[in-house]
Amino acid sequence: MSLRSGGRQLSFELLAGDLTADDADDTSPRSLPETTSDGQRRRRRRSNRKRGFRSPPIEEAASEGEQPRGEGKGDDAAAAFRVSDLRSTVETVCDSSEAERSAASCVTYVGVELRQRSISGSARVVAASPEDGTSSCGSSTRESAAAAAAAVADVAAAAWRPEANGGVKKKLEKEESLDWEKYMKETSNILGEVERLDNSPFRYFLGELYGGNSLRSTIAVGNEKKRQRVYNSMFHVPWRCERLIVAGFFVCLDSFLSLLTIMPARIVVTIWRLLKTRKFLRPNAADLSDYGCFIVLSLGVASLQMIDISLIYHVIRGQSTIKLYVVYNVLEIFDKLCQSFGEDVLQVLFNSAEGLSACSTDNVTFELMRFLLDEAIAVVAFVVHSFVLLAQAITLSACIIAHNNALLALLVSNNFAEIKSNVFKRVSKENLHNLVYYDIIERFHITAFLLFVLAQNILEAEGPWFDSFLINASFVFLCEVFIDAIKHSFLAKFNEIKPVAYSEFLEDLCKQILNDKPDDRQKDLTFIPLAPACVVIRVLTPVYATLLPAGPFIWRIFWILLWSVLTYFMLAIFKILVGLILRCLANWYVNLRLKRKQHMD
Repeated sequence: MSLRSGGRQLSFELLAGDLTADDADDTSPRSLPETTSDGQRRRRRRSNRKRGFRSPPIEEAASEGEQPRGEGKGDDAAAAFRVSDLRSTVETVCDSSEAERSAASCVTYVGVELRQRSISGSARVVAASPEDGTSSCGSSTRESAAAAAAAVADVAAAAWRPEANGGVKKKLEKEESLDWEKYMKETSNILGEVERLDNSPFRYFLGELYGGNSLRSTIAVGNEKKRQRVYNSMFHVPWRCERLIVAGFFVCLDSFLSLLTIMPARIVVTIWRLLKTRKFLRPNAADLSDYGCFIVLSLGVASLQMIDISLIYHVIRGQSTIKLYVVYNVLEIFDKLCQSFGEDVLQVLFNSAEGLSACSTDNVTFELMRFLLDEAIAVVAFVVHSFVLLAQAITLSACIIAHNNALLALLVSNNFAEIKSNVFKRVSKENLHNLVYYDIIERFHITAFLLFVLAQNILEAEGPWFDSFLINASFVFLCEVFIDAIKHSFLAKFNEIKPVAYSEFLEDLCKQILNDKPDDRQKDLTFIPLAPACVVIRVLTPVYATLLPAGPFIWRIFWILLWSVLTYFMLAIFKILVGLILRCLANWYVNLRLKRKQHMD
């Protein structure tokens, strides 16, 4: 190795890496490096890259046949961590004296071996004594090499500390914990890896068996709001809806009885006053409206009298069950269309009656012609509606009398088609109000159809028929109640309508009964009993004809008048009872709602 200049101070260059021996016969632990200029340039480049000392990497001693120092044969103590020898080459350049500055510098390589051993249950790094080295600078060089070896040992010990390395924080306090292989077996998931799942079917089944309810992983736990929704759908909405429908049914019955009792009485009183005074006065709007409705009712009954019910019955009964279902649904659709159109026609007729009663003498002809035109339109509309209801009643009668379960198929298909067409739609509160009113009118129409079936059984049935009629009629009513409950329960659930809405609907209906809101007619139950009355009169006329005794024509006229008067008084008494009960219940319910509102406020 070339000599250094005399003006250079003493320095240490710590080079990382192990140096392999060039000569196998060299007895020193580390051979001296090459003294060529290439070797010097390589060492200088390493020194420039390694600014400052860096602890060499600690590796596990894996060389075969290498035994740690101080470990005898048959030692039962825990195995110490094996660390590869940290070799660091210390190059010492020194001058013996100021006079010998131009002399050659001495370079000494000292091999330092570090081992980590277990002493009294704690780990520490011990620096072994330097091996025999080759030095050319005397005692000062040895002291410098010993100091460099001690510095390397201190840095290596600091590198092995857990806090310095950022490794495992837990201190190894026992001798057993120093066994690296045992520690890795006990903590196999030290790197945070996902453990492999056990694919054993038996263990999987036991895990599912003792893991609790498996549905809780897919269904969230409910709360009081969910419980209230369930109770509303099962109890509150069906009860309040059915209560509203029953109240509306009796309102329709009251209107139906008014048509058959109050309207004829008003007409009779008007005619009697005209005959008594013998003065023709212009009638008011109410009288003209009664005349118009009476004309519609009379012509409707006369038109239905010309229809052969037996012929229509056999034509419908000869069809298959599917055709009966189609016919009944078509007639039901026409029924709803005729209800809507009949309401408009009757409103126009009442408007014409008001115009005719309040017009001047110059416009009497025009108003009279308009009133007659509207009357003709009303007659045609309600005659068609009466025929639709009669055909629907005949279809239901054919299904009830049939012995092939046609009634069951008809009711199931028709009612579930109604559920499908209504439940899965977005419905507002106002639309739900109108839907409830349609259900009320439908319930009354079904009652009229069952009355038609009863009349047909009275006229044509043979043998015991009343028991089967009661069973079939009850079945029809129960199906209708059940379907209405399901429909409104899920309508309220899907549209988030509370059951109190049906109580509000009932309150509006009670106010309509009491005439408490004459200005607001938007929420009133609109029922026109003209078409059902035509059907009922057409059906009951043959039943009354069987009660007439045989005899002269005048005698038959007497019995007709007698039965008519008896029927009228019976209906009038029924009308009074229904009207009074409705008014009492309506007054009670309105006061109850008022008290509850005051209590809530």
